[in-house]
Amino acid sequence: MKAPLLAKRNKLSYRFAIWSFISSTVSIWSILIITNLSGHTLLIGSFGATAVLLFAVPDAPLSQPRNLIGGHILSACIAVLLVQTIGTNFLTIGLSVGLSILVMYLTHTLHPPGGATALIGVIGGVGVEFIFFPVMVGVIVLLCNALVVNNLVHHRKYPVVWF
Repeated sequence: MKAPLLAKRNKLSYRFAIWSFISSTVSIWSILIITNLSGHTLLIGSFGATAVLLFAVPDAPLSQPRNLIGGHILSACIAVLLVQTIGTNFLTIGLSVGLSILVMYLTHTLHPPGGATALIGVIGGVGVEFIFFPVMVGVIVLLCNALVVNNLVHHRKYPVVWF
């Protein structure tokens, strides 16, 4: 609580902001197109938060491929495990986020939207297919988009580290 009242902020880059806007919008559209073509719902709320990380702070540790892939997949597995063993209830809704954080932390795959993936899965009462559709496919789409758009312009580089 002894933090300074005001934070020192970096200078804004309008070029970076516009590119973040374009790349995140196109990435979500990509997922929607695949959703429409495949007939599988690929768009889940946690992908919006992932887009913020991948396209607004692509150099952040939580945005790197290991965290992106591991965080979402492990959290989806936790959701499926909880739903299949205990069901969807007060207990599992809370446990989904807590266990996801614990497992992501222990495996060095912390990705904040992963907690939302687990929560969405438990509330939705998902089955094993949730791990593949929408989570794995959606993560691959976002990763591919991040690899392309974050390396098209000279002021970005992604990833900083793969694993």
